[in-house]
Amino acid sequence: MANLYFYLLSCLLVTSALKWRTSTSLPMRAQQQECAKCSELFASLLSNIRGLFSNNSSCMPQRSTAFSESECVTSIMKDVAHYDALIGSYLKAKLKNPEEETALLSTTREIIHNLKSCFLSVNGGMSSTEEATTSHTWDDNDSFKNRLNMCKMLRGFHMRAITINRAMGYMSSGDHRK
Repeated sequence: MANLYFYLLSCLLVTSALKWRTSTSLPMRAQQQECAKCSELFASLLSNIRGLFSNNSSCMPQRSTAFSESECVTSIMKDVAHYDALIGSYLKAKLKNPEEETALLSTTREIIHNLKSCFLSVNGGMSSTEEATTSHTWDDNDSFKNRLNMCKMLRGFHMRAITINRAMGYMSSGDHRK
């Protein structure tokens, strides 16, 4: 929602700037020359950045990368176990509304536990990652701060879940075996 407001505000500012431009003291021709100069600078910047990639070997994309499905799955499960432990420790802390927060987060934990079981059965009894523990401590005197920190961590988990879904799609496609 904040992005939508930012976008609308940006559009409003651009529109008002375009209207304001006609009322400035510079002649229209001078403004067009300045705009052309800025355009050339942006083109120069783009060209320069392209050159950085071609001249810097550390920026070159790798041609072939070894992919280990088992290492990928193990890393995914470690991440999932970490977030499971994090949510579990949060639910043990003092909560503002324990029933509501537990209900919201228990679904996530249930899915995580089902994922663990699924990976164990699919990978032929591959040893589960050790139960993760979290070093994060929650403040028993400040449930607002705890909710704020949990929200930030859930945003990170959301981004990680997107990456995990992409990795799982790649593995299930079989492209890495070709």
